Amino acid sequence: MMHDAFGTYPKYTHATHALCHAHHLRELKGFIEQGHTWAARMTTFLLAAKQAVEAHHGALSEEEAKRWERVYDRILAKAQHRLEAKTPLPKKALAFVRRLQKRKEEALRFLHEAHVPFDNNQAERDLRMVKVKENISGTFREETFAQSFCITRSIVSTLTKHEKNVWDSLCLLLAGETIDRVLSAT
Repeated sequence: MMHDAFGTYPKYTHATHALCHAHHLRELKGFIEQGHTWAARMTTFLLAAKQAVEAHHGALSEEEAKRWERVYDRILAKAQHRLEAKTPLPKKALAFVRRLQKRKEEALRFLHEAHVPFDNNQAERDLRMVKVKENISGTFREETFAQSFCITRSIVSTLTKHEKNVWDSLCLLLAGETIDRVLSAT
């Protein structure tokens, strides 16, 4: 489960958690604007780590991931030291640093596990259409209509991610082809 570290998410104990770095990058931008130099270093680190993972096709070797973790730890330790020395204490920035330290495993899960993305932007984009539909047309009259809408959106999203022509693929599906055949067709 990828999320923004909102306080209620850890209560879902049967899920493996990962933190969304799109949220972190937005927070870091605010800290940079406030003059926190460590925030620029953390931003650079996160974006470089993302590029390294992409260059290794989804996950780093254990040794390489440990190297990135050591850099992460150093950036946060220096940030914490500098923030704790400031008067008045920059509470939001310090809370952010402590959250990243405490939830290091979740924050860096994308380094170790190929199926864990850097952020959940795609998932949020996929849900946005549901909100648009709801705002334009109101709620669904029956649960089956909502389910049909979600299935259709899921299929369209899958076709798009696989770079398939959505119209042609939907025509094939409506003619009886299976999604697996449509996706495997060239």
